[in-house]
Amino acid sequence: MQHGKLQDRIRAKAAELGFAACGFADADAAPQAGERLRRWLADGRHGSMIWMEERAHHRVGPAALWPAVRSVISLGMSYAPKCDPLALADEGGIGRISVYAQGADYHDVMKRALKALGRWLAQEAGCDLKVFVDTAPVMEKPLAEAAGVGWQGKHTNLVSRADGSWLFLGAIYTTLELDADMASRDACGSCDACQRACPTDAFPAPYQLDARRCISYLTIEHAGPIPAEFRAAIGNRIYGCDDCLAVCPWNKFAASAAANLAFAPRAEMVAPRLADLLALDDAGFRQVFAGSPIKRIGRDRMVRNAAIAAGNSGEAALVAALRPLLDDPSPVVAEAAAWALDRLGSAAADGKGQG
Repeated sequence: MQHGKLQDRIRAKAAELGFAACGFADADAAPQAGERLRRWLADGRHGSMIWMEERAHHRVGPAALWPAVRSVISLGMSYAPKCDPLALADEGGIGRISVYAQGADYHDVMKRALKALGRWLAQEAGCDLKVFVDTAPVMEKPLAEAAGVGWQGKHTNLVSRADGSWLFLGAIYTTLELDADMASRDACGSCDACQRACPTDAFPAPYQLDARRCISYLTIEHAGPIPAEFRAAIGNRIYGCDDCLAVCPWNKFAASAAANLAFAPRAEMVAPRLADLLALDDAGFRQVFAGSPIKRIGRDRMVRNAAIAAGNSGEAALVAALRPLLDDPSPVVAEAAAWALDRLGSAAADGKGQG
């Protein structure tokens, strides 16, 4: 079978399985990615994400992880939102959850679809292959750029002409020698909307991210107390941050109708009440966030985040929900609750002083 015809059939099968984007690259198509990773790690910009260091030798390129690989199939699923992700920024009593986490866990959805595509391809072409979502040491974004799916924008995330900033990425490594697509070209131009939108100045320069300052890192990956300098800027974000993605002008071409239905937001994730989140115990947390990517951060991190958001809310009614947390078994939760109560108390005092 000619590679061109096979690749057309791969694209069609990928679309049938819910992928919005599919591209092909040689296994050695992104050699610069490994050096950029080494510099990023050397600068300590990965924060406490130690697994980035531990598997860095595998991340530098596909062959470092699997020497038999000859081609990479890069795949993207759209989760383009129907509503403005920034619309609830001033709603003090609710928490904001990043768009990507409001629906089903993308790890599960992507892995099922990748395995289905992989099984089909193995039967059709008699090849060996491996499938990867972002839990594996794979540089999905540079590979997606090399495969023509999109380019890494100034916010370091992938940007697609068709899907904007709203793509989940996966990859299939295969022993097939497929024809490579033309790599995507950077189309950010002089735009710096994402850089200006960041609440915590997490971009030391365009195309560079310091995760230690990023709200997504602080609310998801970081397990300890959130540094005081970032707490006010977090606002009511309780899981992730969409600001740099949401302001990208390329999103105007991203049709929410193209989003995979599995990622449709669950009603309880769109605007959860902070008071409800502050009351969660472990069992309640697991029940609310079953089937969600949020479940992996655990109850303590979520309640910590909700306490920070409560402190930023200006809502005196949340004092009653925060007080019991002063004796929480988690010192991180107790400290966040104390900070929030102090902040709400100070806000109330300031209000009285102005009256």
